[in-house]
Amino acid sequence: MAKNLVIVESPAKAKTISRFLGGKYKVLASMGHVMDLPKSRMGIDTEHDFEPTYLVSVDKKKIVSQLKDELKKADTLWLATDEDREGEAIGWHLLSALKVDPKKTKVLRIVFHEITEKAINEAVEHPRGVDQNVVNAQQARRVLDRLVGYELSPLLWKKIRYGLSAGRVQSVAVRLVVEREREILAFKTDEYWTITGDFDGGGGAFTAELQKFKNKKVEIHNEQESKNIVKELEGSEYKVVLVEEKQIKRSPAPPFITSTLQQEASRKLGFSVRKTMMVAQQLYEGVDIGGGETGLITYMRTDSVNLADSALKSAKEVITKEFGAKYALDSPRRYRGRKGAQEAHEAIRPVDFNLKPDDAKKFLDRDQGRLYELVWKRAIACQMQEAILNRVAADIEAFKGGEASSYIFRATGQTIVFPGFIEVYLEGRDYEEEEGPEGEKILPALKEGEDVKLNELHENQHFTKPPPRYTEASLVKKLESEGIGRPSTYAPTITTIMTRGYIEKEAKMLKPTDLAMVVTDMLVENFSDIVDYKFTAEMEDKLDSIEEGKLEWIPMVREFYTPFHKTIKEKDITLKKSDIISEKSDEVCELCSSPMVIKLGRFGKFLSCSKYPECKNAKAIESDSKPENAEENKAVEDLRRKFKDKKCEKCGKLMEVKTGRFGPFLGCSGYPECKNIMPIIVFSGVKCSKCSNGQLVERHTRKGGKIFWGCNKFPKCKNATWHKPVDLCDKCKNLRVEIEGNTLCTECDKEKFPTPRRRRG
Repeated sequence: MAKNLVIVESPAKAKTISRFLGGKYKVLASMGHVMDLPKSRMGIDTEHDFEPTYLVSVDKKKIVSQLKDELKKADTLWLATDEDREGEAIGWHLLSALKVDPKKTKVLRIVFHEITEKAINEAVEHPRGVDQNVVNAQQARRVLDRLVGYELSPLLWKKIRYGLSAGRVQSVAVRLVVEREREILAFKTDEYWTITGDFDGGGGAFTAELQKFKNKKVEIHNEQESKNIVKELEGSEYKVVLVEEKQIKRSPAPPFITSTLQQEASRKLGFSVRKTMMVAQQLYEGVDIGGGETGLITYMRTDSVNLADSALKSAKEVITKEFGAKYALDSPRRYRGRKGAQEAHEAIRPVDFNLKPDDAKKFLDRDQGRLYELVWKRAIACQMQEAILNRVAADIEAFKGGEASSYIFRATGQTIVFPGFIEVYLEGRDYEEEEGPEGEKILPALKEGEDVKLNELHENQHFTKPPPRYTEASLVKKLESEGIGRPSTYAPTITTIMTRGYIEKEAKMLKPTDLAMVVTDMLVENFSDIVDYKFTAEMEDKLDSIEEGKLEWIPMVREFYTPFHKTIKEKDITLKKSDIISEKSDEVCELCSSPMVIKLGRFGKFLSCSKYPECKNAKAIESDSKPENAEENKAVEDLRRKFKDKKCEKCGKLMEVKTGRFGPFLGCSGYPECKNIMPIIVFSGVKCSKCSNGQLVERHTRKGGKIFWGCNKFPKCKNATWHKPVDLCDKCKNLRVEIEGNTLCTECDKEKFPTPRRRRG
């Protein structure tokens, strides 16, 4: 009979640990939290030091009963729950739920960073008690979240819509997404031009961009300015006036913490934050790789960038063996974590560096294998030598009649002298516009004073772009940089704001709903602290101080609750629902001539007559979202000019160019009496290169409305291209398209097409 009862959270973890401990230990799972605050009421006594009422969850009563039966057979209870706040609180709640008598049963707490036989045995040899400071930190967070949810959410129900929720972290996350969307909507697009030249020199071809005139940066605002410069450059000769060569070193990113793992898995694997944590949990708890279950990575909820000395030694051995001694470091590279990070923990790393990804994948499913490879490569790379890059820049000046014109073109390139860690892994980027050193762009061997030949000048039109919407990865990065939330909160926070209808995903980007806009405005105006970035970050710091034993949790909660509760009471009286969910508009009701107002409905904002319910006129609001770029904006204006005299064939009124989800369309100006709409077909004037019977026309993708060009004989002919058609090639009769101001044949010039970015790691 087992004299030792070990309790963990999950069956998978229990199965793995049981194999290591042997028959003297009975290992069972609590299936997560066994006790929580009641669902039907607040469960916090605000009059008596915020004492919480914890109850055994209904779905956990059977499990608790089973654990009680097993406890009767044991002399020692081992609490082996996770090493974070939640795990500590689960252990603490188990003592209460099981009614453990310390006089009869010895209670020991064990923690470990990895689930291996060595780590488990070491934990058993060095047990401790339940850390009440850590429990109190979790308890304070739970109480704060319950107070906000149970007092603020009902106010939202009364003033906006039933069923809404608010939270300390989730409402701040929503605010970030809302404010970014408003930045995008308010963004004013500006046109600018660049001039590039194709040159021959130094034994090869290269491209350079016009950068300076009379030692000042060239700024070209419109097409006319660009043409004026090109005209000035006519007949010029070109000479290399400066060559700069510089060798730089690049260091690898630190090993993963929770947030960076979520970001990279999103960038490189397309995982949601929630999926990343689910798969990481599986790798941590144990996978059968032949010989039984064993954990493959260390604990995945951590904000420490430290690696154990044993791990550093193992990594060096693997690097030397697999890549050669020149890739290994003489002494380990150590990283500094953020302020407040739990330095006693480890970063996320493979349990065994000798288990290479290709070998592990034989035992893993696709998602597990890809995430393990990511963790392994990142951890290995952080202990490899720096990459050495050789960067070259050359200035090309235009000369006329032997005299310098002061127009300077610049060509840049780089080569990898020594790949170092790049041989294994390179950190991803959230957006394509972000700079990165991957890949090689090699310049010919140019020399100062050398004459070079200009083959062609290119005038390139550009438009400034608004800041991009957040992705899950970039939102986590922003939350972390603001000090909002902690490793365990990022995934549930993002999941919550999406399931609550505050945020939608469009092409992996996070877009706020009308509901999010209204709720955020209401909270900012009336409960500024709740959605204030600095205030929320300070609350997280206070929770950390409670965990460290530097702050008492009850006074901290009282300091927050007293003014918060007072404001709730005041706003319950003073706030009017009509002031929140309605706003004025410039529209006039077509039925009664009264002003129309913008209201918030179940499916977003809509226009409603101010005389409702006497007049029940209502209609949808045309999309006020801006086109993705100025090219699209200009295209819409061109269409309006083109169809300004187009009349509706049903009622005879003028048709209007409107923008919908899938791009521009014609709608009758007599709406809502006449609801006639017509598609706008934009012909390219270029014959289809595949079927020869059709013509390429502008189309839009169903998701995101991105423009592409396809044959109008679809579905018989499925020829399509992302690039604007120009004509057919005289040589091969294939399609010629416009790419960044250049006209390229899809066959003859295919080597000149932009190369898709390779993903390393």
